Amino acid sequence: MVETKTLKSGVRVIVKRMEGLLSVTMGILVGTGAAFETDEEDGISHFIEHMQFKGTPARTAFEISDAFDALGAQVNAFTGKDLTCFYAKATTDHAGEAFALLSDLFLNANFPDEEMKREKGVVLEEINMDEDSPEDLCLDLLSRAAFGRDNYGRNILGPAKNVERFTREDIFRYKAARYCPQNIVVSFAGNIDVSCAAELAERWFGGLSCAQFEERTKNIVRKRDNLFKKKPIEQAHFAFGFPAAKRDDDAFFAIQVMNAILGGGMSSRLFKRVREELGLAYSVYSFTSHYAETGLLTVYAAVNPQKAEEAAAAVVETLERFKREGATQEEFLRGREQLKSGNIFSQENTSAQMLLYGRNLLYTGKVYDFEQRMAEISALTLDDVRRAIDENLDFSAAATASVGNLKKKIAL
Repeated sequence: MVETKTLKSGVRVIVKRMEGLLSVTMGILVGTGAAFETDEEDGISHFIEHMQFKGTPARTAFEISDAFDALGAQVNAFTGKDLTCFYAKATTDHAGEAFALLSDLFLNANFPDEEMKREKGVVLEEINMDEDSPEDLCLDLLSRAAFGRDNYGRNILGPAKNVERFTREDIFRYKAARYCPQNIVVSFAGNIDVSCAAELAERWFGGLSCAQFEERTKNIVRKRDNLFKKKPIEQAHFAFGFPAAKRDDDAFFAIQVMNAILGGGMSSRLFKRVREELGLAYSVYSFTSHYAETGLLTVYAAVNPQKAEEAAAAVVETLERFKREGATQEEFLRGREQLKSGNIFSQENTSAQMLLYGRNLLYTGKVYDFEQRMAEISALTLDDVRRAIDENLDFSAAATASVGNLKKKIAL
């Protein structure tokens, strides 16, 4: 059972009742992230996500975490390119108490000065850690190579110089513009009564107001740069990025099947050819990112620097063959079953359902229809997937990124 409600404040609520379980995941989703930031704000969505946990008039940062632990509940948050999400998971009998805690930290965070100073150090260390993670660094470089320095090309963490100078006023200004009722969805998934969930949401979010909401537009510029960062590390990392369809495109599920065949698992073409047959990479895979206006198909590999060019050539040869020959009937059927089972498995996970239903309502204003999605996947044909391969592997529009102790950058 799935029900929705729009509170008098304008906040939308969605409840996915999952009977037979003993827990519930509750989330507060905000339609903002790195892609909506200006140069001066770059990194502030992520910094705010951290700071929301650092105290309210009712509780200190320690008391917040201690209260969740006392309930046996889990709490966390994440920031993406176009979404920030705060969520908690609790047993059904503690759902009300957990949601009250989650709502308090979301609505009433007061950003104490001492906590601001401390957390800046934490985020700066996270930025340093990202620099020391060549896989993350390579994929961040690829985003910039594909989209430039704006919108979807931004690093979620932002530059250190911005984090160092953020003030409480900067936080309040950004939250006034983006943390507004029309940009928030409260999502419940699990064994919780619908009326109880609606009552909890109304109690905490029914009076929320915002007079300064900014519906920011993004000027998307597709690029095909080749970026390289030399680092004295043991492996070389490279990635290719191909323009892909936006998330509401009719070809969305065909692209998912295409990706499963290309690099989605151990039976994929990239894994079999580059790792199993040639032994040129331990890690090689592909994945897709879909946004409101555009998307990206990413192919990534981590290899021995001495074999980087050979490995890149093998990846390119695999891609070219895939583009030229298309998928086989056997690959298509296997990829479609993987997509179907992945969707079915997620239906049994409260955290996945909270995010799935909440995000769909936030992005589209509609309730996710599982039966319709499964019917659409079942109706896919081999021709649909071959068409997706042809339309989403445009070598002339691809971006490239590489990181490692290489003499020159990897080229497509």
